[in-house]
Amino acid sequence: MQVELLDCTPNPEELVCRAARGDYSSDWVGSDVPFAEVMEPVEGETLEEKKRTLMDHLMRSGHWGPFEHPSATFAVRGVSRSCMAQITRHRHASFDVMSLRYVELSEDEPLEERFTYPETFEADEVVSREGAEEVEMPAAERTELADEVYKRCIDAYADLVDAGVPKEDARMLLPIGTKVNLTFSMNARALMHLLNMRMKGDAQWEVRELSETVLEEAKEWMPYTFDRYEERHPQPLSP
Repeated sequence: MQVELLDCTPNPEELVCRAARGDYSSDWVGSDVPFAEVMEPVEGETLEEKKRTLMDHLMRSGHWGPFEHPSATFAVRGVSRSCMAQITRHRHASFDVMSLRYVELSEDEPLEERFTYPETFEADEVVSREGAEEVEMPAAERTELADEVYKRCIDAYADLVDAGVPKEDARMLLPIGTKVNLTFSMNARALMHLLNMRMKGDAQWEVRELSETVLEEAKEWMPYTFDRYEERHPQPLSP
């Protein structure tokens, strides 16, 4: 799995503060007004302190509207279609997903490059939302079984495509562990809601790993906002 912050609103925390000051003042907060002037009434010795004061106030009071203005786009590589199905359930986002109607998969790629192998295929003890339990089948046997099934699926898929069956129909033979790439965009508040849901202890391991990696990228984009979010996770996002 790989996650990259592909594009984003520049100066996102300044944008949050401008929008918030427009809520608490009748003064114009347009770009022709210097940011220092917009923030002049806010407590703090420096402009950075003023920003933090205001954003802390917004978070404490549950005033999340200003965080809906900055948005970011993330590129994600190599997640299962199971994980993709979970992440695309978040409605306040825009998604583009690698389409198996148009992309033809190669049977020559290594299986681990094309399919997902959960750690539970090899672990002696597994932990899931049902609890912890030992696995009776030896790890080598589990991995061999997965290899056999994945190999059979990709070979059968390739045979159908070679025979002239449309890719959109041949893909019916591909398992839910097939890896895809996707791109998604979200505003900062919606992203925090996604993290609330998908970083829970009982979330599926892959979507949890994806969310934790997205959080690290978000901290590069909006460092104060997402550092504070991480401290308080999960963060209530309703007024």
